[in-house]
Amino acid sequence: MTEPFEGGFGREERLPCQLYLVSPPAFDLGAHASALDAALSAGGPVAAYQLRLKGAPDDAVLAAAERLRPICAAHDVAFILNDRADLAAACRADGVHLGQGDGSVAEARRLLGPQAQIGVTCHASRHLAMVAGEQGANYVAFGAFFPTGTKQVDHRATPAILRWWTAISPIPCVAIGGITPENCRPLVAAQADFLAVSAAVWASPDPAAAVRAFVPQLTPT
Repeated sequence: MTEPFEGGFGREERLPCQLYLVSPPAFDLGAHASALDAALSAGGPVAAYQLRLKGAPDDAVLAAAERLRPICAAHDVAFILNDRADLAAACRADGVHLGQGDGSVAEARRLLGPQAQIGVTCHASRHLAMVAGEQGANYVAFGAFFPTGTKQVDHRATPAILRWWTAISPIPCVAIGGITPENCRPLVAAQADFLAVSAAVWASPDPAAAVRAFVPQLTPT
């Protein structure tokens, strides 16, 4: 497991907020591989990259993982697969991100082993976050905090849930949903450990510059 992402887990003092990049929902693999390498070369605090290709055939997901995982490894960035613990195991991902209908933390742990980083979507629910923590999740994800075109938003969260979680639990939390350099400061101030970012980086003509634009926003005032 790579140090920048793993170092955020199980700590008493929270580290500065970092970025957690999430892939576009669809992409040209060659072009996205180049964009990913550029984003990870930008010098920004990127801890993890999640491959999220909902609805894609398994062979397409595995082909993308085969191309993209080594790029993440070269930059010491954790490679996380969305939804499917079985495919995460098949492509030797560093972990898996589970939605509420994607199986249990225990089953993912059985497939991926004790060192895998397993995250769970908790929407805006304190109860779901508590359950995920009790089941052994390595991080919990809250959102959406802002409107997003990446996915349909059925749940809206506020920074209050981040303040609550970081006050009661050392398990890291990820803020997700429409996050940009212009709107992320309240989430950083509420002690989000990671900001999940997608369109703000991949829709930019310069992914490296898009990553760098977050840097001055990631230190709480």
